Amino acid sequence: MRKGVAGMVQSANSDTEKKILSILRVLSESGEPLGSITIARELQRYGLNLSERAIRYHLRIMDERGYTQPGGRDGRSITALGVEELQIALAPDQIGFIQDKLEALAFQTTFNPRRRTGLVPINTSVFARNRFKKAVSAMREAFTAGFCVSQLVAVAHEGERLGGVLIPEGKVGLATVCSVVVNGVLLKAGVPVESRFGGVLEVRGSRPRRFTAIINYAGTSLDPSEQYIRAGMPSVGEAARPGNGRILANFRELPAPARAAVEDTLGHLKEAGVNGVYALGSVGEPVCQIALGMNRIGMVLLGGLNPVAAAVEAGVPVENSSESGLIEFERLVSFWDLPAAAAGGGPRTVE
Repeated sequence: MRKGVAGMVQSANSDTEKKILSILRVLSESGEPLGSITIARELQRYGLNLSERAIRYHLRIMDERGYTQPGGRDGRSITALGVEELQIALAPDQIGFIQDKLEALAFQTTFNPRRRTGLVPINTSVFARNRFKKAVSAMREAFTAGFCVSQLVAVAHEGERLGGVLIPEGKVGLATVCSVVVNGVLLKAGVPVESRFGGVLEVRGSRPRRFTAIINYAGTSLDPSEQYIRAGMPSVGEAARPGNGRILANFRELPAPARAAVEDTLGHLKEAGVNGVYALGSVGEPVCQIALGMNRIGMVLLGGLNPVAAAVEAGVPVENSSESGLIEFERLVSFWDLPAAAAGGGPRTVE
């Protein structure tokens, strides 16, 4: 987050509106009802000090406006109207939000591929419980084709969490490894990574060809992969079967002198079951028709939500939350150990 809650509400017109937006932000990030004591504690993390009495006063105003509603013992949860108000009010301050989010998540990544321990960044996808088996079945081809950052996943049921996402009643959550893991591990190895854009990559003959759509991280407040999936732009199933289609991918830039360190680090990642790099260019040469400076190297990372995009193509509704947080690496299991995936055959080991 670029400015935190305090910075993001600077465009509000009054002190009261600033405080209301700050409370809305805390409630939106929680995913569950919060009381005034918890809200006060969360606001302090962003440098805002409000008494419980002041918070209760503002909550009454928010209830009257329809932004919040009672939920649980003395708690409040944000309503759809509250979410809409928050998005509209903060939109001018959120340009570049995704880029800031990627950088923060990379810094927080502690995964050590040699020891296979530490925190790994994830995307979280939430399915209706009665559609999850079909979703897993639809994702098999994407995992088989290797259109994933890793074949390691995590599953959570209602009341449990995946990163910052609380799984609602009647739902099942699936965590896929986020491509930011590559940024984070390279950063720990002393290699700075510039995240340029998320895009839709054309695949021909099972090989990357060119980007057909791109969204620069510095100019958006919404995750590109989520937008592409909603727009129906990927055709992961076609890319996996005949080898001609469109997949989700991300573009990174690296300093040329770091090439040896990058290759060494990527080798350790692959041994640990993380194969997110789809293409690594040579110094100064275009990668998938994207031009580079003389002393730069281009790198194409597979989108972590590619398997989920395949499920959407099969008609399975999903709610995605990209870059949803971090979980311990030990919590991940092979996709092929999920019942619906294993029943269909296919690889049983993580390569």
